[in-house]
Amino acid sequence: MYENFDFSETNIKGALKLFSEADIRTIYLTLETSLEGIKNTEAKERLEKFGPNEISKEKVIPWYIQLLMAFLNPFNFILGTLAFVSLFTDVIFAKETDRSWVSILLIITMILISSLIKFIQEYRSSKTAEKLKNLIVTNVTVVRGGIVLEIDIKSLVPGDIVKLTSGDIIPGDIRIISSKDLFISQSVLTGESNPVEKYPNLNSKSLSISDLSNIVLMGTNVLSGTATGVVLGTGRNTFLNTISESLKNTKSETSFEKGIDDVSKLLIKFMIFMVPIVFLINGYLKNAWFESLLFSLSIAIGLTPEMLPMIVTGNLTKGAIELSKKKTIVKKLDSIHNFGAMNILCTDKTGTLTQDKVSVVKYLNFTGKDDDNVLFLAYLNSFFQTGLKNLMDRAILEFEEQHYNIKNDYKKIDELPFDFERRRMSVIVEDLLGERTMITKGAIEEMLYISNFVEIDGKTIPINDEIESKIKELVSNLNNDGMRVIGIGKKFLPKDREINFSNKDEESLIFMGMLGFLDPPKVGVGETLKALSEYGVNVKILTGDNELVTQKICRDISLKVENSIDGSYIESIDDLELKKLLKDTTIFCKLSPLDKARIVRLLKEMGNTVGFMGDGINDAPALRQSDVGISVENGMDIAKESAQIILLEKELSVLLEGVIIGRKIFTNMIKYLKMTASSNFGNVFSVVLASAFLPFLPMLPIQILFQNLLYDISQISIPWDNVDTEDILKPKNWNAESVGKFMIYIGPLSSIFDVLTFLLMFYIFKANSFQTESLFHTGWFIESILSQTLIIHLIRTKKIPFIQSNANIKVILLTSVIMIFSLYIPFSKLNGTLGFVPLPISYFMWVILILIGYFFTIIFAKKYFIKKFNTWL
Repeated sequence: MYENFDFSETNIKGALKLFSEADIRTIYLTLETSLEGIKNTEAKERLEKFGPNEISKEKVIPWYIQLLMAFLNPFNFILGTLAFVSLFTDVIFAKETDRSWVSILLIITMILISSLIKFIQEYRSSKTAEKLKNLIVTNVTVVRGGIVLEIDIKSLVPGDIVKLTSGDIIPGDIRIISSKDLFISQSVLTGESNPVEKYPNLNSKSLSISDLSNIVLMGTNVLSGTATGVVLGTGRNTFLNTISESLKNTKSETSFEKGIDDVSKLLIKFMIFMVPIVFLINGYLKNAWFESLLFSLSIAIGLTPEMLPMIVTGNLTKGAIELSKKKTIVKKLDSIHNFGAMNILCTDKTGTLTQDKVSVVKYLNFTGKDDDNVLFLAYLNSFFQTGLKNLMDRAILEFEEQHYNIKNDYKKIDELPFDFERRRMSVIVEDLLGERTMITKGAIEEMLYISNFVEIDGKTIPINDEIESKIKELVSNLNNDGMRVIGIGKKFLPKDREINFSNKDEESLIFMGMLGFLDPPKVGVGETLKALSEYGVNVKILTGDNELVTQKICRDISLKVENSIDGSYIESIDDLELKKLLKDTTIFCKLSPLDKARIVRLLKEMGNTVGFMGDGINDAPALRQSDVGISVENGMDIAKESAQIILLEKELSVLLEGVIIGRKIFTNMIKYLKMTASSNFGNVFSVVLASAFLPFLPMLPIQILFQNLLYDISQISIPWDNVDTEDILKPKNWNAESVGKFMIYIGPLSSIFDVLTFLLMFYIFKANSFQTESLFHTGWFIESILSQTLIIHLIRTKKIPFIQSNANIKVILLTSVIMIFSLYIPFSKLNGTLGFVPLPISYFMWVILILIGYFFTIIFAKKYFIKKFNTWL
């Protein structure tokens, strides 16, 4: 029955409602499974039938489609138009003796070269990105053939029995079989931040799929509690898949995408303004409207940095590969830019600033004396809990040897899992005599809130103000010593009580004492924080821990703390008031998950590029809210899913290397954009001037396009270029206004030397008539391509090129090859095809003087520009 089911959106909704109303035996029969799960052989067959457990996503474009798309661009459209015109002028309507296919073959060669370069770069980039994504694996706990296994989430199939616990992402559409205090976050589907409790039984026949109380949906996540469930649908056969397209459409624009969009709009404005002027001037003055149209279209392509997508993709891919070698996996290439642009890093304390190796160093009763009974109760609580065992649980469980025999005297009856509202968890155990005890551990404030008694020397006495003050003073002293402290309490329960315990039972406890945990600072983390500060990254600590503990750690690592506030105060003030505090506050303590997300959101609204580093369930909202979410390989599934960057080691030094690489990548991207935009704009400006005074076109359309192709090829190596240290000390972001200023100030400078070349060709070499226009075209082509290639070295650094700063050897070799090839063209067999003629030797003496003048003019202009705008790249 299930195998032939139609998984359209309507049918998926209908099926989920039917499954929610059916009894569990009917579901087992329908899915041909049981509580023991399906066998591995059956799982393999179902995986082949239903496909991998992945929602429909942007599929990797096949190579042949990528190849086709590489040919579909405006540059090739213009070249194709020119080839089509040449077919008529040079072949169909030409005399038999004058017929030539050379121009057409040359144009086809240009199309092939530019398109294949683009295809090779983008194909390699997409393959690399897929390989990096595959390094990140999410596992799910299943029961197959009665054996509990950890499998890759992609291998999950309908009929599998899954075990869910805090921090898990729901791996498919699942019917709950059994659960304990299961709270689910459905914000990914509904946008609602409040958790929803789920149960094995259906409470009401809701019209909304997300409101079905016994169904959990793929993509949501477990906030607290545990559950066992049977998988109803996976991959494309899930409710999430039916709405995945709408989720993609509502994705917010990143600062990277916005920056690219702003720059593109700027260049389009320049094109719309300049191209019609070129067309009208040439058409009117030379009365050759068709030639002027082709010429102005060529100018439009010349003004467009058509290699920008390839350069951007090449830079990001190179960066992703480099980061992977530095133990950093990039899930989304665009996030590399935000990594470098980040000026505020929000991070948790535990495991980032500290060694992530918690040890129990104190177990005290309320008088401050060592008490083994406190440690024993804590051990029973941590041993029997089935939820997520955190660092403190693992530290407590290291006392296995002392309690190995004692724990066998107890069995667990029930459990109240941890959640971030209560900040505590309880287990109910029964001893050999049938006596039942609830053992609770949690934050000191929460434990005191639900405790009415303390125990000393086997006697129970009520808590009074004096005792409470003594406990708080003791905790404060432990915090000042850098210890994290949790409280331990117990409550005796009736033997005949039904096993239906809830959070309401956590009252009137006996406060037994407290445990002090020490997590020392990491070696060298202070130096890393200092280095981040030198690179313009302001670090803020967002933690759920105590203020005194956090301040002690910050003192130990020499992190300057300007101010600190806690979550209770944050919740009492509005956004406007909180924004005033954010700038001068370093430590934010006792935060809830929503507090963290709120702080990140407000920092972004204040104009910052915010990174958030976290690995827990409570970090997921802030990771999603940040410009760049950073998690770690051993973090919770929901944290890794929410992040764009995964660190294979939870080290700030690894993150620092990522920031530096991100800035190098962005610097090389902006190099290309500024040098191309300014150079091309200068050329177009020169064309406007020349068009007004020359009796012929300043350059033929095919010559302009060929020049543009050579210039683009010379820039392919820019992703590998060296970057000056001064250029990566501060965070950078896309700035269309800066690109515009660069075009206006630097671009027209090349026109001065273009005009000198015009005058040289017009008056010295007498290239001033239709009979000598080929000489003019050749002279300007050589000067233009040489100056454009030279500008790569002039613009790539604010220093003096070749003396204070050298380009990467790949850049030097490629630009040298292009310059030599350009000088060779007029003397090669290509000259007639492109409309060039050999140049007299004396021309090269003149052009050397022009290039020297151009070199020093840009050097001085660079100093003026930096002084005026305090920026270069």
